[in-house]
Amino acid sequence: MSIEKIVSLCKRRGFVFQSSEIYGGYGAVYDYGPLGIELKNKISQLWWKSMTQLHDNIVGLDSGILMHPEIWKASGHVDAFNDPLVDCKQCKARFRSDELVDEEAATTDWSSLQCPRCGTRGSLTEPRQFNLMFKTHIGPIENESNTAYLRPETAQGIYVNYLLTQNAMRLKIPFGIAQIGKAFRNEIVARTFIFRTREFEQMEMQYFVKPKNDDKSMEYWKNERYNFYTLIGIDSKK
Repeated sequence: MSIEKIVSLCKRRGFVFQSSEIYGGYGAVYDYGPLGIELKNKISQLWWKSMTQLHDNIVGLDSGILMHPEIWKASGHVDAFNDPLVDCKQCKARFRSDELVDEEAATTDWSSLQCPRCGTRGSLTEPRQFNLMFKTHIGPIENESNTAYLRPETAQGIYVNYLLTQNAMRLKIPFGIAQIGKAFRNEIVARTFIFRTREFEQMEMQYFVKPKNDDKSMEYWKNERYNFYTLIGIDSKK
């Protein structure tokens, strides 16, 4: 079945709708319809149960979407959470440079390449770095001093609350912190229905272990993956 037929079926059956469709739609953002939200919630509930209720050493968290901008500087997201962007000066199309050439081809002559959309040769710009975080401002005045970002992942909320959570719940390593929440990425090229979107929900668990015990924990979680498949009724051997 083609992706177009899947999209059409999801819309007709009330699973997923294009966001703001009556006003022309909004790219790479989707609304979950009556059946879609029921399915989405059931998956979330099963995952939450398998993480926080079936494990004594895993607890839950719900951190804020807006976090102090210094967090994203310290994590490297401000400087390094980028995709290389190439524009076509003729048709104004935008591409990731790694979609056009091998990432290792550092000496690419961009002026000699042909635009994949309009076919014009020599119309592509040199790659420039494009940060994937959505930027906003906190407070009534927009300036650099009150810049903030919508989180591109939920993991940072877990990391900055690591010690507070450990102390509050009296946890000993190994232990995990799980979270379900919205994340946002200003994708250059967002495509393929809900598989790559600008606004999405993450289910994430960070598991903390002592040094040199990571192999043992990896083996443990391989077995837990099969247990989760059994919980949701999927044959793990397929």
